[in-house]
Amino acid sequence: MTLVIESRSEEETRALGRRLGAVLRAGDVVGLVGDLGAGKTQFTKGVAEGLGSDAVVTSPTFVLMNTYEGRLPLRHYDLYRLESVEMESLGFDDVRGTSAVVVEWGEKAGEALGERLEIAFEVAGPERRRLTMRGVGARGRELEAALSPSK
Repeated sequence: MTLVIESRSEEETRALGRRLGAVLRAGDVVGLVGDLGAGKTQFTKGVAEGLGSDAVVTSPTFVLMNTYEGRLPLRHYDLYRLESVEMESLGFDDVRGTSAVVVEWGEKAGEALGERLEIAFEVAGPERRRLTMRGVGARGRELEAALSPSK
């Protein structure tokens, strides 16, 4: 199944992220795909807020991973600058069991992310974004269902 949600503003994108953050559990992985400026970091800001973090969320483009503390840690990876990705060498396997994980440019990691919720961001207008979600594996499908507008 695929879920498509239209966001009309940065705040709506963050609000969707907050909804996801509220239901994330340790071990959950969210892979974000989309061009620069498509809303991936805004969404991640909302995820951190949904996890109860009041940290200032920035894209970890140069450090590769930031950690934000909340009801459980959020590990925020950004793979933009990497040509090839070995998630194991980035500590992914070590942190995923105790944290929620968001990976920007997740397509670069491919199947190494395992069971996950994939979200593709498309610019649909000056403030509008189209988010296409696809759950991979049972937990990924649960997360996709949790974001359905009927929930």
